[in-house]
Amino acid sequence: MNPLLCFFVKLNFNRSLLAYSLKKSILDTILNTTDPIPVPCKGDYLPQYAHKGDAGADLQAIESKIIAPRGRELVATGVYLELPEGYAGLIWPRSGSAVKLGLDSGAGVIDSHYRGEIKVLLFNHSDDEIRIQSGDRIAQLIIQKVETVKFISSDQLSETARNTAGFGSTGDLPAAN
Repeated sequence: MNPLLCFFVKLNFNRSLLAYSLKKSILDTILNTTDPIPVPCKGDYLPQYAHKGDAGADLQAIESKIIAPRGRELVATGVYLELPEGYAGLIWPRSGSAVKLGLDSGAGVIDSHYRGEIKVLLFNHSDDEIRIQSGDRIAQLIIQKVETVKFISSDQLSETARNTAGFGSTGDLPAAN
């Protein structure tokens, strides 16, 4: 093989190996970052993660409320957040409360520019009233990076295998009693 050609092949290989190493190093740094993003908060009961690695931080009630059977109540947390731009807070139910009590939450998107009190809309799906006391953990707050898009008008959308098949399209529904 021509020595000059050999030199360029080796040079390109080394460049590729260097580029791969740099990309891997940068990616490893990003993925292995353990420092959480600081989120300034105000309130008596700040959101708290129960365990390291939890996705949701518990939100606690700052007031007492009784939720009637099959009823709903808006429950104050006394928490105010300053989420970074490009992030949103999502309020989700606590799984134990959902399974054991029939307590669910809804309408929970917190935009980064919102500075008001975080309140949780709770639904009682049971036939018994549920008593909420100040300090009770009532929901989870998940902070997630979000993208914004530009919606454009279009007369036609591309075809897909699923296309317009919606609710129940996979056929995996439990049998009715």
